[in-house]
Amino acid sequence: MKTTSIAATTLAALMLAALQPASAGQVPGLQSDPDIPITHRDRVYAAEQFSNTVSVIDPADNHLVGLVRLGDPTPANFSPLYHGQVLVHGMGFSPDHRTLAVVSIGSNSVTFIDTQTNAIKHVSYVGRSPHEAFFTRDGNEVWVTVRGENYVDVLDGKTFKEKTRITVPAGPGMQIFSPDGKYGYVCSSFNPEIEVISVADHRIVGKVRQESPFCPDLAATPDGRQVWFTLKDVGKIQVFDARPPFASLTTIETGPITNHVNIVRNANGMFAYVTVGGLNQVKVFRTDDFSQVATIPVGNLPHGIWPSGDGSRVYVGLENDDAMTVIDTLANKVIANVPIGQAPQAVAYVPNAVPEGDGTANTQPLGLAGQTTHLAMKAVATGKPADAAGVPTTVTLFDQGLIQVLQAAVTGLEPRQPYVLCLSDKPDGSGTVEPLADFMTNGAGAAIVTALGQIRQLVAPETGAAGDRRRYLMIAPHVAGKRGAVVQVQAL
Repeated sequence: MKTTSIAATTLAALMLAALQPASAGQVPGLQSDPDIPITHRDRVYAAEQFSNTVSVIDPADNHLVGLVRLGDPTPANFSPLYHGQVLVHGMGFSPDHRTLAVVSIGSNSVTFIDTQTNAIKHVSYVGRSPHEAFFTRDGNEVWVTVRGENYVDVLDGKTFKEKTRITVPAGPGMQIFSPDGKYGYVCSSFNPEIEVISVADHRIVGKVRQESPFCPDLAATPDGRQVWFTLKDVGKIQVFDARPPFASLTTIETGPITNHVNIVRNANGMFAYVTVGGLNQVKVFRTDDFSQVATIPVGNLPHGIWPSGDGSRVYVGLENDDAMTVIDTLANKVIANVPIGQAPQAVAYVPNAVPEGDGTANTQPLGLAGQTTHLAMKAVATGKPADAAGVPTTVTLFDQGLIQVLQAAVTGLEPRQPYVLCLSDKPDGSGTVEPLADFMTNGAGAAIVTALGQIRQLVAPETGAAGDRRRYLMIAPHVAGKRGAVVQVQAL
């Protein structure tokens, strides 16, 4: 009888656990939450800026399920936009893992997607250029950082209608919540200050100094002790105490185009994984003593990053490689690369996103979103790659039909100086020169540069038509309307 009673109690406990809302001992959950092993019910999502899609990946075998199309590629969005979204960028998900929140910065929207069916449930329109969105721990609210304004838009977690706005310094870039749901941490992209906000009453209860104005991303450790945030403009990461008085703990040099950070717990401890675009690496740091324990080479311009429900893997979106890289966190090695849509930004891993069925409804094949051309640039003075670490400036041409979006992840230049990306008719950058884009480097001597046109046919002649005039990419200083000596040229 006693044995039967114990077995019945154990079975009941297991059934009850299975009925509980999905959560994990990984971010954004509590450390005490159970880990969730990887299964075919899980999904990994990427928000893709130039194809205006969301890629859906089954992590059990790392295959692309398909794309959810939120809008059309350029130039369809040059005319009045009555339907669809532009520049799909940010991403969050609900505590019950049934709803994905996808931010489109060009159409000022948050699209809510049903994770089971991939169907759009609702679209909420907010202020100018929102950046990220995430549900509060209890699921009652969705906080949207409106980077082009000076507030966090608070939406109802059920109706997705605006409830209120929380005024913050101009340019809120990203928000994340403490694992216990008490605080919301909001970093800035324009002002060197993080606001700590009480979720219960939306009051600012603390401030943390950023060492530079531009923070794109932050993450809270599941033990509720630390918040890590990136500084893209100077190539650093900062850490502060997640509890009052929110004291700064350390600052670490990471490298140019430091993008996103996330936290992983596994058998070896707790670690911060940081994507560094200029070096095309993921750097791994211990959270107890802040020491760097690994440097993982990945593809071009790593951006968003999120751990699996059991912390055994992290998934990294490669912005200039149109791929999702999968890293084994115990070995800290890449174990897979999955082709996805164009210029992935935010990434989210959602355990048990698809409770039943194959989860393929309302998805499309990769198609045009998988068509890109990859180039590189080198420094003129040495003929070597563009920066001291031996990593070239990478250039990707994203097909939009007859035209392409060019995006260059530029490194190895002077900090905070004006430059111009040009086409020249000679490989050394001389001869007739036509400017494509003016840009200013950040404090780490790096920049993300974009242009639009029929560029692939000129700079990659094997992809063009007979008779196309061959051109070459080059970069030069550009001061007071005058172009200086060429500093980088296209690697042939």
